[in-house]
Amino acid sequence: MSLPTRRGFFGALGSLFKENRGPVRPPYASLSATFTECQSCEGMCVSVCEEKIINRDEKGLPFLDFKSNGCSDCHKCMEACTPNVLNEPDRFIQGRARITTMMCMSHHDTICFACKDPCLEDAIIFEGMYRPIIIPEKCTACGYCVSVCPNAAIEIIL
Repeated sequence: MSLPTRRGFFGALGSLFKENRGPVRPPYASLSATFTECQSCEGMCVSVCEEKIINRDEKGLPFLDFKSNGCSDCHKCMEACTPNVLNEPDRFIQGRARITTMMCMSHHDTICFACKDPCLEDAIIFEGMYRPIIIPEKCTACGYCVSVCPNAAIEIIL
């Protein structure tokens, strides 16, 4: 039997403090979108997503899953959307990234810059070597920081 690692301990402890505020919907959604139109469509947004982050729930509604990748803003989901729910090219993902400090290795004095490197907007800065913070005005909620975090300390919330 192996002993739990520090990373596993903080991951389990931090998961107790995570909020679940509902699913993050795909980019380019109109303000009036209810996504109920998606229940009767073929889900082409899912199949054309280059990053494979668009999924459908049990009701057929699309949501973004950033566990393996982020959104590259390619517009392919919008172009493939037959119910025309995704129809505003200037409206990106509606959400924001948040670091759960209880789970973040850097906030527990372990040097880790995994989230900063993929951030094309430079929205993640470090206060010293150990305190990453997300600048809300710069963050596009693309999710690339979520997929690379070794401790699942970053999430996109509404």
